[in-house]
Amino acid sequence: MDIGLIMVVVALAAAFYGVLVYNKLVAGRQKVEEGWSGIDVQLKRRANLIPNMLETVKGYMGHERETLEAVTNARAAVHGATKADPAERGRLEGLLSGALGKLIAIAEDYPDLKANTTFLEFQDTLRTVEDEIQLARRYYNGTVRILNIAVESFPSNLIANMFSFDQAEYFELEYEADRAVPDVSF
Repeated sequence: MDIGLIMVVVALAAAFYGVLVYNKLVAGRQKVEEGWSGIDVQLKRRANLIPNMLETVKGYMGHERETLEAVTNARAAVHGATKADPAERGRLEGLLSGALGKLIAIAEDYPDLKANTTFLEFQDTLRTVEDEIQLARRYYNGTVRILNIAVESFPSNLIANMFSFDQAEYFELEYEADRAVPDVSF
């Protein structure tokens, strides 16, 4: 066999492998973008529920102004950060989730509000949306993991570096309650 022919075959095999890896990286990046879009849709659904929920609650909880303002301010911060990176968006969404959780907890003190069918429907819808956010977050983080492995692993990292594929950022919701250490002193 001629050495020139062997070199051509090896070069073609390397080029074919490079195309396969490149296409895998492109597919991974597209899946990450699709996953982020799914999260964004669910977060917008939740944000759109809040004004109507607050209107329902205001009539019953007029003197809980601080809690209502916290939810309103957190929603405004989230609304203004739609182009933020996943870490910042997660931090702001966590603040909103904490404010909503506090609102729901305080609502337990108002029997008339707890019995209000509109409020109960909002609670159920909010619970469903929160579940959808968690599903979307798991899908997104799974696609991020797959892309990041491809970007970091040899030899696909050579193609990733050559074509400027970067690692994607995971999306984590930060809840203040999750960070608090429970007091177990007796």
